[in-house]
Amino acid sequence: MAGSIKSLFNRKYSEFSAVKEVSFSIAEGELIGFIGPNGAGKTTTLKMLSGLLYPTRGQVMVDGFTPFDRKNEFLKKISLVMGQKNQLWWDLPPMESFLLNKEIYQVSDTLFQKNLNELTELMEIKDVLHTQVRNLSLGERMKCELVAQLLHSPRILFLDEPTIGLDVLMQKKLRDFIREYNKRYKATIILTSHYMDDVKELCKRVIVIDHGMLLFDGQLNVIIKKYSRYKLLTLTFNEAPVPLEALKNHGSILYHEGTRVHLEVEREKSNEAASYILKNYAVADLNIEEPPIEEVIRSLFSEKKRQTHGAS
Repeated sequence: MAGSIKSLFNRKYSEFSAVKEVSFSIAEGELIGFIGPNGAGKTTTLKMLSGLLYPTRGQVMVDGFTPFDRKNEFLKKISLVMGQKNQLWWDLPPMESFLLNKEIYQVSDTLFQKNLNELTELMEIKDVLHTQVRNLSLGERMKCELVAQLLHSPRILFLDEPTIGLDVLMQKKLRDFIREYNKRYKATIILTSHYMDDVKELCKRVIVIDHGMLLFDGQLNVIIKKYSRYKLLTLTFNEAPVPLEALKNHGSILYHEGTRVHLEVEREKSNEAASYILKNYAVADLNIEEPPIEEVIRSLFSEKKRQTHGAS
């Protein structure tokens, strides 16, 4: 109790910058992966880009607008979809929320009907438009959330964890939808996600931040090549036993069952190893793959931390 009373008169404060030294530009029609660990500053950045937060320093411009001015012309061009936030009315069917958004964004009857038909067809939700939101599955609800935010034809989308909590099949369907929307409307999209499959399948370019600071901005294939030292060879031999001891000369065996082997090989030696194995052993199938992108990102963070500690 005494400590609580004392803190009323002698409070200690400290400053923390959620985002700092982050600078990037995005061209019209790009689909960017914006990734980083929890607390990296991803959502804060999206909120600044959409005008929900006012930056204490620096400059933010989106399509020629200063976001936090919140001008109607700007708001009609953007949409912020947060996978952890529900914007639909819980006790009403999605159609009621759609009609409300139509009025808020002043969408004409013709455009509303056109967009509604296209989006509900793309998302395969025409049969749930008049069902209470509370009675929808998580996947159906997330689809309706997306449709609600896209009825005014935004050309700039900020998608914050849009597939969070969905099963693998539903994640794929949403990824297909995002890809198709980007292609059909030439929309500019910034996507944050903890599911690396989202980023790998949708984005050629990624921006990586950690503790509010920019770590990497470039092509996804570049970061994979730079921060992954190994490739994975998946081998299926014609018959058992397989030459495990010989394979160990080329890399590390990660998995072995029957005639199937997963072999981790140094990137520079992967083609040479594959050629040698095909030439000297009866192989029914061989596949060379990049490592999971999660491992690549972990390698990036580890290297940056080493550089930071080394500099200090």
